[in-house]
Amino acid sequence: MQKMNFSFLKKIDKNAILVGIAIIAVVVTGVLIYANSNHSFKVLSFFGKSDKELGTEAVDYINNNKLSQTPASLLSTSEESGLVKIKIKIGTNDFDSYVTKDGRFLIPVGNGLPIDMKPAKAVAATPKAVTPSADTTTAPAQTAASVQKTAKPILEAFVVSSCPYGLQMQRAIADAVKNIPALAADIKIRYIGSVDNGKISSMHGQEEADENLRQICIREEQPAKFYNYISCYMKKATGTMANGMPLGDSPSCQASTGVDTAKLSACVSDKTRGLAYAQKDFDLSNKYNVQGSPTLILDGTQVDETSFGGRSSDGVKSIICAASKTQPSFCSTKLNTASAAASFSATYASGSGSTGSAACAPAAQ
Repeated sequence: MQKMNFSFLKKIDKNAILVGIAIIAVVVTGVLIYANSNHSFKVLSFFGKSDKELGTEAVDYINNNKLSQTPASLLSTSEESGLVKIKIKIGTNDFDSYVTKDGRFLIPVGNGLPIDMKPAKAVAATPKAVTPSADTTTAPAQTAASVQKTAKPILEAFVVSSCPYGLQMQRAIADAVKNIPALAADIKIRYIGSVDNGKISSMHGQEEADENLRQICIREEQPAKFYNYISCYMKKATGTMANGMPLGDSPSCQASTGVDTAKLSACVSDKTRGLAYAQKDFDLSNKYNVQGSPTLILDGTQVDETSFGGRSSDGVKSIICAASKTQPSFCSTKLNTASAAASFSATYASGSGSTGSAACAPAAQ
């Protein structure tokens, strides 16, 4: 075997090597000093894109795909609830949007469905395309002017637990029930997803599906704890899924709201309980041809919340009152008319609420 000739190494200037190492050390030290003095700078940005880079890519996507007739520009970026919040200027108006940490989804606030900026051939753990059942209603969504009145109206809100707009609707409902407990009998929060081979799935991944199942089990078997639990859960994101979608702190919320953890664990693991409850939600979702989170169904027909005051606690109350043949006494009670905050938020309203029909939808298959 021919021996390798390493004689060329003798020609390398050792001093040059030492100088190169010294320069690298100075650069690394400078970066660390700057990172410590500038909280907006992240050393991890060397290994992943910074918030500003993600914001710039989102604005470029808007402009390159002509999503706005007037060119958009990036004003600022910040982190909020496990997402990158970007402030965009279009013309004379400023708009808030969100970008997932992996740079894949652009989520406009109050202006439409999440936009997949990097579509993949397949997305794991997403539900199958919704197939309407034979009796699915095709009637247009009811408005305040067209709502049908009944003796006991029932409002069903279909959501998933990590969707910013599903959380917004849950927040509005929870605030309404907190201030008017009687509304709990007229409203039911349901979940979107599917059960395949004994396993639950959801549009944003397995971790969201697992949280959906926990919330379903608490709703069905510990109803007195349900609204307190979801109110706690949506206050603060403490982690993210692989796709960048945020997750709340379920263990802490179970403890602080007095959830019976043994009972919850048994429900989640028992297919005749947890999965059976979930399947009923999913069957109704298919029946009503639910396409996004949130979707409101009033007495079997979709209802447009914007006609009743939007995603606010007063708007939720107004839907029930408008659909009641006999006005309940609580209809004279004025609740919060401000739009509830989207995504995770420590307060009811944070300025990022949407009165429009923005929703999360399953990725295209």
